[in-house]
Amino acid sequence: MKEDTTESHQPTPSVFGDEEHECPIRQPIHLPSTIEELREAFTREVGDRRRAECMARMQSNCVQLALDLLVSEPDIDGFFRVFLKTLIEETDSHACGVWLLDDDSTQCDLWMAHLGDQLYAKNQPDWDRLTLPRESMAAHLFAYRPGWTATIEYMGDDPRLPEPVREFNRSIGLQSVAVTPLMLPNRNLGWIALSSGDTPPEFAPWRRALLETIARQATLALHQSRLAEQSRVEARRQAVLEERNRLARDIHDTLAQGFAAILMQLQSSQRLTASLPKSVASSIDNAVDLARTHMIEARRSVSTLRPETMESGDFSTVLHRTVELARRATDVPIELTIEELPGLGAGVERELASIAQEALTNAVRHARARRIIVRASAARGVGFRLSVADDGRGIAKERFGAGFGLTSMQERAERIGAELTIVTAPRAGTEIVLAWEPASFTIPPHDHEH
Repeated sequence: MKEDTTESHQPTPSVFGDEEHECPIRQPIHLPSTIEELREAFTREVGDRRRAECMARMQSNCVQLALDLLVSEPDIDGFFRVFLKTLIEETDSHACGVWLLDDDSTQCDLWMAHLGDQLYAKNQPDWDRLTLPRESMAAHLFAYRPGWTATIEYMGDDPRLPEPVREFNRSIGLQSVAVTPLMLPNRNLGWIALSSGDTPPEFAPWRRALLETIARQATLALHQSRLAEQSRVEARRQAVLEERNRLARDIHDTLAQGFAAILMQLQSSQRLTASLPKSVASSIDNAVDLARTHMIEARRSVSTLRPETMESGDFSTVLHRTVELARRATDVPIELTIEELPGLGAGVERELASIAQEALTNAVRHARARRIIVRASAARGVGFRLSVADDGRGIAKERFGAGFGLTSMQERAERIGAELTIVTAPRAGTEIVLAWEPASFTIPPHDHEH
């Protein structure tokens, strides 16, 4: 038989959908010239078909195992336990570990490992006995960009690996490490690393193929588990919100409205105190104070249970409304000054609104003040400063820091990284000052565009 080296120069559509790839028909065609060459070509074709069938069977088995585990295992921990054990047994490997990224993809940490015959999980009591150099390997996985999108194979003493990892590999005789990412189409969830002793060269491609196949199924299971957990958290949040709204409606429709009606009746009686005995007039005055105080407290409870729905930039409006409600419940003049404010974000503004309301309620209820001043302003151009000051009796030393309102304000301030300062003295009034500045965010060492 004769070799045909004729090439076609006519344009042919690429089977890859890319003109840069040459179509196979353009390549020189070599036909077997002897029976021996024909036999070898047939043997290669049979071998390639068997490998393809084996690969398809392996992938099918992994998919079936994943489906069975999703039904039988109650949580993602159990799913990964079985998958890691399967991976260790099927590849005759020594160690396997799963490193996961946090939600922001800014930190990597070991989550589960199979070493020898022992499985270690982060939530198990024997976790601290695991001798893997987890921090060094986590830092390498996070920093090594090629490994974010493709499987990387290392020798046990590969210079790319950190020295503590190489030392560990030498100590237990690991000759090779294969690491594959847990990849979704738009992000990486982490990595699976598989370590082995002596691996025959012909077996290495199969080990890699099995690792990547299991990693794909594990990625889907992990992603599905996280989506399910997010749904459960959102369902619980909605249930809590609905119950809070129900309690807020009950308090508003009964206690708050009732105290408001009582206060109106008492204030009507108060206008007639000139003709009443002094003791009766004093009792009416006390009743007015009690009714006003408890009406304010009921309204505060309603607002706490059902905070204002706030978009970013609404803080000025909410602060105006808070002060106006306080003015309706007291005869003490309340001055409000709002300067041009920086951008705060809806989450920060909600906490600030609650702190302002609590501080104002305390001043109206406890200070016995003749004047209250509320001021909101920018601090050094980018931060925020809130001040609620009164000229009342101050906070006694033995009561300072003991009230629930002060504790609540402090907790809310800490939640957004703000500083809360209380300046007070007997008969010299009280000023509550909150200072907030944007947090400085740490930029990850690499811009992961995968």
